[in-house]
Amino acid sequence: MVTIDLSGQDGNAFALMGHAKNFAKQMGLDGKEIVYEMQQGDYEYLVDVFKRYFDGVVEVIGHEEDEWE
Repeated sequence: MVTIDLSGQDGNAFALMGHAKNFAKQMGLDGKEIVYEMQQGDYEYLVDVFKRYFDGVVEVIGHEEDEWE
């Protein structure tokens, strides 16, 4: 499992979209569609979409919401 720390440089929205494209390709998913969906809201929405598609493949840490769960 890959770990992405949102409090570091991987937490940048553009970095997350790049990761999404790469993971989608590896999983046989439509990366362009996923990135388009990620862009339809604010940063929190972008992270939620990323987690929805790649949960189980990627562990996302360093996110404020995670600290309250």
